[in-house]
Amino acid sequence: MSLKHNRGALVRFAAIAAVAALALAGCTSTASGAGGSSSSGPIAKEDLVLVASVINTTNPYFIANIEGAKALSKKLDIPLEIIDSQGSSQTEISKIQAILAQGKKVVMFVNTVASSDTPTIVDAVKRAGGYVSIWWNKPDNFEPWDSGDNFVAFQKHPGVDSGRCNAQAIGDALGGKGNVIMFPGVQDSTTSQTRVAGFEAEMRENYPGIKILENQPSNWDPQLANQNAKDLIAKYGDQINGVWSADDGMQLGAIQAFDDAGLLDKVKFASDGLYPDTVALMEKGYGNNAIVGETFHRGYMASAIGLYTAYLAATGEIVPSELPKEKRTSFFDIKCVTPETLGDYLKYDTPTAAADFVDQLVEKGPWDTEPATLIGGGGPEVLPKP
Repeated sequence: MSLKHNRGALVRFAAIAAVAALALAGCTSTASGAGGSSSSGPIAKEDLVLVASVINTTNPYFIANIEGAKALSKKLDIPLEIIDSQGSSQTEISKIQAILAQGKKVVMFVNTVASSDTPTIVDAVKRAGGYVSIWWNKPDNFEPWDSGDNFVAFQKHPGVDSGRCNAQAIGDALGGKGNVIMFPGVQDSTTSQTRVAGFEAEMRENYPGIKILENQPSNWDPQLANQNAKDLIAKYGDQINGVWSADDGMQLGAIQAFDDAGLLDKVKFASDGLYPDTVALMEKGYGNNAIVGETFHRGYMASAIGLYTAYLAATGEIVPSELPKEKRTSFFDIKCVTPETLGDYLKYDTPTAAADFVDQLVEKGPWDTEPATLIGGGGPEVLPKP
């Protein structure tokens, strides 16, 4: 079986990105101006606008973020603005500031490009009297409870657990011996850093016969991962036995490179996200069952949880400063998936999955909605000892 027959991964990315770009053209503001002071009381629903800021619109995870935001917007009957950061912190911050200048009070979800972006974004939203939930990336020493109620929550799935899960899958598939390469995301990303730390720790502690040949950050970008994989194939050739990627978008780009090089049947892959394209490849046993492990979560769940948490704060249904710390810096459940357990997760990719999740979210609240339930938090994720 060959990706050349159904070049699903990269070709679909391009098509979906084009559609997303058309949708964004009417959504993203270009106005400018200064923000106001922070809000001190509940905001009327008709004065709110939902805003979802994503890193790019080529990665399936971020496209799913947009799907979740749209589903919640429809459910709450509140208008939605989408920000495509185009992989740039400067673009991300300038577009957020432009929307804040329009005057409506924002309820915002931000999947930050880099951890260091968070303080600037939070300060701008606070001065404008809006409410924001940040997903995935922030400096460890910048906590919501130190910034007031407008920084409602920082939310993520544990990165160390994700990396360990993937390392176990590759380590077992290789029988504890071989060579692997790694494709992290953005270097200034706590999400990528924790996943890398988990993967490396698991290999070091439990699979000493496996050597990490090289680590090439690929910025959550399938095309960049594809090029980086080509470069590492040229350098190491058939020495490579396993490939780890910090998310499925990059993994799909890497798989294409190994397929083009005629090496796919000899290499095992694991990654984070279990994106629909990955599901399809696993169901087919593609590339001699090349994908041996995944971690499951969904972008539409993250954006819906983030936006709904901020919405509850904006409307006065929760007071962030009265919440326990684990509901302000929050870790949500993540599942290890193998080819044998794949069928348990197919229900989360039906055409109505995002809307169905939002229905449950509004009924049960942001911390108790399966499968993304609160499992911990209250401070930075603890990294394994080197």
